[in-house]
Amino acid sequence: MPVTVLLVDDEPLVRAGLRAVLEAQPDIEVVGEAADGAAVIPLVRQLRPDVVAMDVRMPLLDGIEATRAVLRTVDDPPKILVITTFENDEYVYEALRAGADGFLLKRARPAEIVHAVRLVAEGDSLLFPASVRQLAAEYGDDGGNRAARAVMERAQLTEREAEVLRLMARGLSNAEIAARLVVGTETVKSHVSAVLAKLGARDRTQAVIAAYESGFVAPG
Repeated sequence: MPVTVLLVDDEPLVRAGLRAVLEAQPDIEVVGEAADGAAVIPLVRQLRPDVVAMDVRMPLLDGIEATRAVLRTVDDPPKILVITTFENDEYVYEALRAGADGFLLKRARPAEIVHAVRLVAEGDSLLFPASVRQLAAEYGDDGGNRAARAVMERAQLTEREAEVLRLMARGLSNAEIAARLVVGTETVKSHVSAVLAKLGARDRTQAVIAAYESGFVAPG
């Protein structure tokens, strides 16, 4: 089954460009488009896309609020990939904190766009880990988020789970973590699932953001 994508951007040329790039791939299908975040929820419910590629800044409802709305109101929500003009953008970090699974630059090359959609859909690795670290260093609470610290303390991660979370924050995939720890990939998947469950995180991106916000992992 192909990865299905909903495109949301107020610039028709951006949507057309993304559609052309993605539909050139045999394993990706663009199932719909919208010009504003306000249209996302009904389209997600109707089309059930695997991934929503959504502009972070739009006139009526921006990507941050649209992300919150989707995750709050849609059962089994899609992965959300926010699209941005600037990599080092506080809006992007707020979107990640709100629950987005990753971000994509509008100037990205076609191969990078395709890779981002596939990676977010699979959920086995962190998209642009160095950029996430940079965003956390500039806009995160650097361990000052009391709520995030409380969540991390309550999680009571085992030593191995803590090690897996640190490697996740560095951007390692499940296979790379397995090779580093000399264990099977299925074992790593079990540890990742345990980390997400204990932190109440939707995916590894949210777990990594929580790790930075709580000070468990230093963003520098």
